[in-house]
Amino acid sequence: MNTVQERQQSIIKECRDKLLAMKSEILNRSRFLLREFRSRENITGDEADMVTYVLAEQNYLREQGRLQTRLIELDQALERILRGTFGICEETEEQIEAARLLAVPWTTLSIEGAEMREARQSRFAK
Repeated sequence: MNTVQERQQSIIKECRDKLLAMKSEILNRSRFLLREFRSRENITGDEADMVTYVLAEQNYLREQGRLQTRLIELDQALERILRGTFGICEETEEQIEAARLLAVPWTTLSIEGAEMREARQSRFAK
């Protein structure tokens, strides 16, 4: 293997390790939030207590939704590693910059690809 391929494999391994660590952290956070929310379920009381419960429920659901979205992104990135398509931009079909992958290992876009997508979306949003 030449040094370019070795560097790419090293980046992929580092990204895979980051993705797995992030997935574990998110799963732990999700379990913690569930335990915390369930500890409030049996609260009965006046109207103020019920409002507090409803707000806590909304916050819990919003946070769980955010965590679920990130888990999906992480799983998709891990799947791309298995398929051998990790690090390929969805827009340009070129390699995503190593620094970008290391910073945001679940990304599917290079900087150029992200700019292209953003320009297209802003054009259609008008």
